Amino acid sequence: MDGRDTAASAEPEALEVSFKEAFRVWLRIGLISFGGPAGQIALMHKVLVEEKKWIDEARFLHALNFCMLLPGPEAQQLATYVGWLLHRTLGGLVAGILFVLPGALVILVLSLLYATYGELPLVAAAFFGIKAVVLAVVAEALLRIGRRALRNRLHLGIAAAAFVGIFFFALPFPLIVVLAGLIGFLSAGLGQRTAPREPVAEQPLGRGDRRASLRIALVCLGLWLAPTAALLAVLGPENAFAQIGVFFSKMAVVTFGGAYAVLAYVGQQAVETYGWLAPGEMLDGLGLAETTPGPLIMVVQFVGFLGAHRNPGGLDPLGAGVLGAVLTTWVTFLPCFLWIFLGAPYVEALRGKARLDAALSGVTAAVVGVILNLALWFALHISFAVVEEVRISALRLYSPAWETVDPASLVLTGAALVAMLRLKLPMLPTLAAGAVLGALYHVLLS
Repeated sequence: MDGRDTAASAEPEALEVSFKEAFRVWLRIGLISFGGPAGQIALMHKVLVEEKKWIDEARFLHALNFCMLLPGPEAQQLATYVGWLLHRTLGGLVAGILFVLPGALVILVLSLLYATYGELPLVAAAFFGIKAVVLAVVAEALLRIGRRALRNRLHLGIAAAAFVGIFFFALPFPLIVVLAGLIGFLSAGLGQRTAPREPVAEQPLGRGDRRASLRIALVCLGLWLAPTAALLAVLGPENAFAQIGVFFSKMAVVTFGGAYAVLAYVGQQAVETYGWLAPGEMLDGLGLAETTPGPLIMVVQFVGFLGAHRNPGGLDPLGAGVLGAVLTTWVTFLPCFLWIFLGAPYVEALRGKARLDAALSGVTAAVVGVILNLALWFALHISFAVVEEVRISALRLYSPAWETVDPASLVLTGAALVAMLRLKLPMLPTLAAGAVLGALYHVLLS
């Protein structure tokens, strides 16, 4: 695919950012995108909107709203969308690949070490302090996005309802998004002001635009499905590689709501249906994914590695594991480019439409509540070693074991919040300081 391959009139005019500079920034984001979707969205907002000012708040939220509606990792799709805005197809490819590549390489190395040596205490020690700083980054983003996105009582109500629905009642994420969009859409008809409109020129889609989108779709579909189809044809449906390709290809289409919404399902299938993992190993993989950059859904690479490692056929087990990990990553993330390259030109062409803006403003408000949910979930799990889930009919509560509280994590998180919110220290030095302090703490404790 050529970087000049565009959906011409449907795409906005390219922003004045050099490709070389954008490449460096996307690589930087890919290397430090810790903390799951909440932390990664917060990071991109800080870098792209606050620091670089490559896109404004409205454009960022418009792109985020669209990505939240798609299956797959929304943070990686957001990076791909903004990369497409900056440098069209090539820019989207570079942004999306660099967002995933550093974490994929780290997870691959950790999977090799896990399969060879088992436990990896030094890895956990190295990233202990980073988690505390990421929580501060998420808190800062919540305050910034919340101040700008929650502009009236309707938005506040939607955000609160979304948080209560997902945190206390485990409502499906797609349901929350659809209801929030519907409320926003209806509010426009009732005269509710949801967000200030910006003047946007009409951008009709022409035949050339549709042809460009179709061409991109066919290329992405071929690249996505061809490896799995070939494995099925040559090795048969009972082969582990073919099963990995089929299972994670299906998962890529139904993973609405991000990693947390599908990890339980993936773990159950990997343990009970396919026998790729032993009980408890999914949590080990999740721990590795949480301590590395990139989307949290990258844990599926760990699952694919162990599945192939333990069913290598005639291959060396470690070599089979590497192939299984690469195949899993390929079929999981390649569809993300398909959704963005097909949908982004149309979504951009619809910017400024009153009812659509109102619907997306409702989704934005719900996203604030969802990010708050992720932030609290993240805070509980880095502050307490044991957090139990309690069910009372439809109500879900989290019950931390207070005797397992980690005082060092609380101190580091508090210090990071003061550093970023009060002292306005840059994010990278704060991350570095957190990593050093976290490692020192574990060295002194051992």
